[in-house]
Amino acid sequence: MSRAGLRGRVMAGRIGLFALLWWALAGGDARAWGVGVPVVAAAALASLRLWPPSGLRLARLPAFLGFFLWQSLGGGLAVARLALRPRLALRPGLLSLPLRLPPGPGRVLLAGLLSLLPGTVSAGLERDILRLHTLDRGLTSEAGLRAAEAQVARLLGLELGHG
Repeated sequence: MSRAGLRGRVMAGRIGLFALLWWALAGGDARAWGVGVPVVAAAALASLRLWPPSGLRLARLPAFLGFFLWQSLGGGLAVARLALRPRLALRPGLLSLPLRLPPGPGRVLLAGLLSLLPGTVSAGLERDILRLHTLDRGLTSEAGLRAAEAQVARLLGLELGHG
């Protein structure tokens, strides 16, 4: 789909969403549409400026959520094993991951995703590098980080560069 086609489809969807919201807020009163039409139009235009259309692939959301839940479970079990050891021998570290995602929302989503997984927290996003603090260097692998990056790329319809 062309960029203009995507933008038009997103705009139509947002107008529908804001119109539905206005209708609910106005209690279904038809007289409220005199104010509602310009408000809905302004809200839709502002939303395009604040949250530009992306290539979000809703059909890929179940696979993304499955990946996230699986990684959360595995990470949670690994952190629990570390915490239950008689001698707590953590090896915390700061990792630098050269990003292959293009600048924009994909990088922010990846940073947030990794912060939600047990044992890691995003510590900074500078240019093409994502810095992560890890509870134990043995828990976090580059392959796992790259798998998360690939999942974000698939979800958002982004091409991965060479990193």
